[in-house]
Amino acid sequence: MTASPALRPSAFTDAELIGSGRRVAEIEAQALQSLARRVDGSFAAACRLILASHGRVVCTGMGKSGHVARKIAATLASTGTPAFYVHPGEAGHGDLGMITDKDVVLALSYSGESDEVLMLLPVFKRQGNAIVAVTGRAQSTLAREADVHLDVSVEVEACPLDLAPTSSTTASLAMGDALAVALLEARGFTADDFARSHPAGSLGRRLLLHITDVMHAGEDVPQVSEEATVSEALVEMSRKRLGMTAVVDAQGRLSGLFTDGDLRRMLDDTVLDLRNTRIGTLMTRNPKTIDARQLATEAARLMETHKISGLIVVDEERRPVGALNIHDLLRARVV
Repeated sequence: MTASPALRPSAFTDAELIGSGRRVAEIEAQALQSLARRVDGSFAAACRLILASHGRVVCTGMGKSGHVARKIAATLASTGTPAFYVHPGEAGHGDLGMITDKDVVLALSYSGESDEVLMLLPVFKRQGNAIVAVTGRAQSTLAREADVHLDVSVEVEACPLDLAPTSSTTASLAMGDALAVALLEARGFTADDFARSHPAGSLGRRLLLHITDVMHAGEDVPQVSEEATVSEALVEMSRKRLGMTAVVDAQGRLSGLFTDGDLRRMLDDTVLDLRNTRIGTLMTRNPKTIDARQLATEAARLMETHKISGLIVVDEERRPVGALNIHDLLRARVV
């Protein structure tokens, strides 16, 4: 079988391919700029409907609009607005049972005339569901029948044939993101709230892991008194294997820090009497510290900012209660 000429590898140059890609990005960027001007009172009304609801947001749509609806549902759910996707074709065969009268329906159809979506409207209306329509045609059936219409119309698709949904799906997706973020801010959704719905992976580690989860505590915290010799401090550092030791005063408060890096630099500059030199004369005073209640990511930020590899964890009275180094953060996959 001979392939259609349209399906054969073309003689496009790299410059032509790059130009095509850039043209798509520019067309879609223009569509988003136009969309921003249409985020208006109708958008606020849609947000009010969802905020007032005691149910969930049911996202639905066919074809490419269905794919966008799935993503919007996922974004809403992860940012504090319970939501899920229902395929409009399956809804008529039993999945409508998942939708309660407390739910708000977010229906996507660029034409506003998708048969599978329109078929569900009488059911939603009988049940008392508020309907937010996302379409590109303000005079379409879906837009007219909805309680609120969000206009995502675009002047032209990025597809040169003006057929494949491109600019229009980008605009619909952006409208969904705009809803999710506006609702997030209105609810006062915090990073801790976000972490509770993202316990796995790097997001969960960044947002849930605290200093207490990674630090060495109790007898594992390296510390010596100001009166200890350099030799005694080195023994403590070797025993605790963190490459540093806290130096404390007579009341047990942090006076300073001594690290293996400090030792190397001093050995380069002078001859030390390790058995008779007091560590209090060599330590770094007022070292960077961290509170046990802070996130582990804050420790990573401090280490990176100040080019250090370890931190002493102190309480309100500056008594050492823990210690950690960059290797602890690496093992916890915080960095």
